[in-house]
Amino acid sequence: MNKENTEKPFTKLLNIVSQLRGPDGCPWDKEQTHKSLLPYFLEEAYEVIEGVEAGDMNSLKEELGDVLLHVVFQADIAQKNSEFTIEDSLNHVNEKLVRRHPHVFGDKKADAAFHAKQNWESAKHKEKKRKSRLDGVPETLPALTRAQRLQEKASYTGFDWENIEQVWGKINEEIQELKEAQTDGIKKHIEEEIGDVIFSIVNLARFLNISAEFALRKTNKKFTTRFKAVEDELKNRGKTVEDSNLEEMDTIWNEVKK
Repeated sequence: MNKENTEKPFTKLLNIVSQLRGPDGCPWDKEQTHKSLLPYFLEEAYEVIEGVEAGDMNSLKEELGDVLLHVVFQADIAQKNSEFTIEDSLNHVNEKLVRRHPHVFGDKKADAAFHAKQNWESAKHKEKKRKSRLDGVPETLPALTRAQRLQEKASYTGFDWENIEQVWGKINEEIQELKEAQTDGIKKHIEEEIGDVIFSIVNLARFLNISAEFALRKTNKKFTTRFKAVEDELKNRGKTVEDSNLEEMDTIWNEVKK
C-alpha cells in the first residue's frame, strides 16, 4: 500500500463530503443526521457481505468505498456539530490497535490466533470497565451472529467445552428436551427448547470454525434457488404451484438437487 497514493484520494473524499454538506452543497446531504444515515449504512454493510460471499472483487471494491463514504459522512456531521473529528477517530483506533496487541507491540506472548484474541478481549474488558465479559455484544446483531459472539467471548475466559464430542452430546440432549416439550404441548417451553437447540448448533459451528450466520445464509440461498427451479419446471409444464401437489413438487425438487 502506497501511503501517498492513499492519502490523496482520502483527502479528496474528505473535501468532497465537506463541500456536499457546506453552505452551497446538496440539500439532501446537508439535512442528514447520524441517525438518518443508519439505514443506508447498514445497507452498504450488507452489500459488502454479498460481494464477499459472491467472490466479486469489483463489487467489494465499490462497496468498501461506499462504507468509507459513510464513515467520512458521519465524521463530517460530528465535526460540524463540534462533537469530534475524523482525526479523533483515527487516533483512537490507532492507539487501540497498539494497546490491544501487546503480543506485537509489547512483551506478551500469543502463539496462536486464539491467544491473540484472548489478549484483545482481556484488554478491551479492562479499558471499557465492563462488569461482564459478555457486555458489549450488540443486542441488535442478528441472533445467530450474537449467539456465536457470546459463545466466543465466554470461551476466551476458559468457560467452554473441552472437546467436540461434548458439544454433540449437548445437541442430542437439547433435541431430546425439545421432543419432550413438544409432547407436553406448551408453546412457551417448545420455543425455549428450540432456542436451546439452535444455540447448541451454533456452538458446533464455532467449534468447527464455521460462521453459523453465513452457513444459514448459504442454505437460505440454496433453498431459494431450488424452489424457484421447481416453479420454473412447473411453468414449463403449464402449471403453477397451486395446480401441483406435494408429490409432484417433491419429485421435481429431487431432480433439481442432482
